[in-house]
Amino acid sequence: MSRGIYRQPKLWLQGTGGEHRVTWMELFFDLIFVAAIAQVSSPLSTDYSMPQLLRYALMFVLIWSAWCGHTFYCTRFDTDDLIQRIATVVQCFIAAVMAANAKDALDSRSSAGFGAAYAGLRIVLVLQYLRVRRIPATRKLANRYAAGYSIAAAIWIASALTPAPVRFWLWAAGLLLDFATPFFAMHEARRTPPHGGHLPERFGLFVVIVLGEFVAAVMRGIESQEYWSVTAAGTAIASMAFGFVLAAWYFEGAQAANERHVRSTADEVKFQIWSYAHLPLCLAIGAAGVGFEHAIALSMDERWTGADAAVLAMLVAIAMTALITLGAVSIPWPSKSARRRMLSAQTLAMLATGAIVIVAERAKPAMVVALTLLLAIGQMRLATYGRVKAAE
Repeated sequence: MSRGIYRQPKLWLQGTGGEHRVTWMELFFDLIFVAAIAQVSSPLSTDYSMPQLLRYALMFVLIWSAWCGHTFYCTRFDTDDLIQRIATVVQCFIAAVMAANAKDALDSRSSAGFGAAYAGLRIVLVLQYLRVRRIPATRKLANRYAAGYSIAAAIWIASALTPAPVRFWLWAAGLLLDFATPFFAMHEARRTPPHGGHLPERFGLFVVIVLGEFVAAVMRGIESQEYWSVTAAGTAIASMAFGFVLAAWYFEGAQAANERHVRSTADEVKFQIWSYAHLPLCLAIGAAGVGFEHAIALSMDERWTGADAAVLAMLVAIAMTALITLGAVSIPWPSKSARRRMLSAQTLAMLATGAIVIVAERAKPAMVVALTLLLAIGQMRLATYGRVKAAE
């Protein structure tokens, strides 16, 4: 059915009974970010080190921030007309430009193009918020978002024209303003929160996208093995199982994709924690997949270096911490003491990831991956037990 060239923007309201499902345009938008994440993580395949991880982390944060900007807008406002679709296509193209400039070092010309493309995404988002200023309930919200993102976009454009190391200072200023803008508008956002069903669905899909990149990395490790051994096969199976356990922990154990309704200040605090906990989770899953790729690719007689093992252990710990946090703010705990006991048990289990570094230099990669899988299964069981006890 034709949507028309222009349709008056509306606000999706919680509790009105209106269904707000993910559209095919949103799914197409997500596809572009699949390519962007793949490009950003690609250099880790040849250099799985802390400096390369920091480069990956910075660019991933920008990808995640750009995705969140579009997602929060579409979750709060109903503007599905030709103008909105053109804006989405433009954002898809700019995101593709980001992906094309995501492989090189931070002081390269390509990284300057990456920042400029990010500024372009912010400019389109500003225009979208200016469009919904006519809605009385969200006028102040739209004004604050438009103002904050406009200044941030100007900083990002300036950074693209500035050589390193000054460019990095401008990136820090632009990123700080990008993350601060929603907090400046928190009071207005609380009055008109995003749709309680649509937003968790969108975040759940983004987690699936990152898990897809994890699986792709495991497949590359499988492809690199010319002669299969029992050890290599076991490492590949355990790596794939680890991704499956993380998915089960997110969707079932932590209940992180369940509907979220903001009706009080406490709900708003939990909502903010829930939103931002997805950043370290997705970042860690994407980079950990490359670590498992390396483990599968190693021959029977090779061992992991301590540096590689430390990077993987840190990423696994970050992913587990994020999932524990998501469960803490998503599961309806019967009391604070029950939540505190479960969080203590899960935190102790998470700290056991330090054993990965100890084992890595003394055992085969298959043993290291098996240990990681067992830790994830244990965390999943704890989360499931906590969810069942909370429901009693």
